[in-house]
Amino acid sequence: MEFEDDAFVLTARAHGENGAIAELLTRGHGRYPAFVAGGGSRRIRPLLQSGTRITARFRARTSEQLGSATLESSGAGPSDLFDDPLALAGLGSAAAVAAGVLPEREPQPGAFAAFEALSGALRHEAIWPAVYVRFEAGVLQAMGFGLDLSRCAATGAVDDLVWVSPRTGRAVSRAAGEPYQDRLLRLPPFLLSAQGGLSPGDIGDGLVLTGHFLDRCLFSALNRPLPAARVWLVDKLTEAGRL
Repeated sequence: MEFEDDAFVLTARAHGENGAIAELLTRGHGRYPAFVAGGGSRRIRPLLQSGTRITARFRARTSEQLGSATLESSGAGPSDLFDDPLALAGLGSAAAVAAGVLPEREPQPGAFAAFEALSGALRHEAIWPAVYVRFEAGVLQAMGFGLDLSRCAATGAVDDLVWVSPRTGRAVSRAAGEPYQDRLLRLPPFLLSAQGGLSPGDIGDGLVLTGHFLDRCLFSALNRPLPAARVWLVDKLTEAGRL
């Protein structure tokens, strides 16, 4: 079995004397693990940083076997963000979330597209945190737990949607949710429209929203906490006054 695919590196760990096991998010084959010969070498090690975009050539005797991969750089990666630790934290968090919940060897074009969009946005300081929240919403969608923000769960209204039910993931209008607002999650306007601007508190509200459902629907089901890299990102955004 052989194939080539566009991919992002999610994680990598040393294996053997000079090899590595890499978890890759591929465009056509989903999250895919592979052995990378020479992964500890000076030439290959930079390609195994979380978030690096590569072209991977896979080879295995059978589809069930771990198999091996050769990697070639095909775009920007973490090295381009060394002067922006906050953006680098965003890339690391996205890689950890994807590695933590996406199933192995199942095509996930939506999750790949969301990661690709985030990777391209990280050089734009003003917008990438909002794109990050959209990335997490995209992962939830890919895993079958997408937020339903099309209309109010209680009244069917399509306007003035300002909350989300923490139980169902459905939007709630201001009028319907007012009596219960202390039990609802805030819905930042930028998740409703690409044209929605950012107001103070929107990024924080978005991260609370997607974090709730990532934890409740995905990580808790796997008996895992939210990744440390995701917690670190929220801490760093808080310290920087970006929430």
